[in-house]
Amino acid sequence: MFLPRTALFPPIEPYRQGMLAVDDIHTLYWEECGNPDGLPVLFLHGGPGGGVTPRHRCFFHPQHYRIVLFDQRGAGRSTPLGEYRNNTTQLLIDDIERLRVMLGIEQWLTFGGSWGSTLALAYGQAHPERCLGFILRGIFLCTQPEIDWFMHGIRWFFPEAHDEFIARIPETERADLLHAYEKRLFCDDPDVYMPAARAWSRYEGSCLFLRPEPEAIDDFGSDAVSLGIGRLEAHYFLHRGFFEEDQLVRGIDRIRHLPAVIIQGRYDVVCPPATAHRLHQAWPEAAFHIVPDAGHAAAEPGITSALVNATEQFRLGRGFI
Repeated sequence: MFLPRTALFPPIEPYRQGMLAVDDIHTLYWEECGNPDGLPVLFLHGGPGGGVTPRHRCFFHPQHYRIVLFDQRGAGRSTPLGEYRNNTTQLLIDDIERLRVMLGIEQWLTFGGSWGSTLALAYGQAHPERCLGFILRGIFLCTQPEIDWFMHGIRWFFPEAHDEFIARIPETERADLLHAYEKRLFCDDPDVYMPAARAWSRYEGSCLFLRPEPEAIDDFGSDAVSLGIGRLEAHYFLHRGFFEEDQLVRGIDRIRHLPAVIIQGRYDVVCPPATAHRLHQAWPEAAFHIVPDAGHAAAEPGITSALVNATEQFRLGRGFI
């Protein structure tokens, strides 16, 4: 009998970790946790630029899964932090493949939320033969309407957070916030780009949860988080994720045969449910769960429970239901 699990697994430490140089600029942090002989699972963090945390190891049964986590280019403990040169979706996909080959893994379950769901879909469509299935949360397809929503639409639900977001931008530039932030985030003066990065990152952190989480806002406002989040999200938004128009929906046939679950907070303001619904319409074979009392964050209790249950269902060979 399958008993649903409502909490994360206990904290664990990596049994192996390292730094992987992928070009003349970028070196990636990676780690492995759990069972070295277990079923491989790849964790893809959000952002872009968000990085992994110890909590991310705990969505998976540590005796069953070989858990692989890494910080994408410019994120977390990868160096240089916030670096946007040589940073594209295709290069991130190449990095995943390089890591897979280095670790000697043939196939793995792919787990990603928010931008992690975007990258999971892009990687899966590029290398479907390497994927065992997908656990996706807070779907983001990096289309222009979603980018416009983030920059301007969230104000309908978080007007005070949006007011702080635009406070440093002159009124004459506020009609095009993305390019206004571009001028500030990608200049060479830290006295200009760091305040812009903090403002961008705190804006997102303020909107993640159904109920306010001051600690999350403070964390997103830290230098260690905000430079990666602010610069890289703007960088990828400016290039529409380096995708062709609606690429991730049009490419679903490449992964349609693989098991998948889509988990979405009903009151997710950062990545609204309409995007997850649209993905499911294109991919009806995927299981689809709307968490009725949750926003965007994986730390929302209902979303945490749904994600852990998904990894457990896959572990027990039940597919996704």
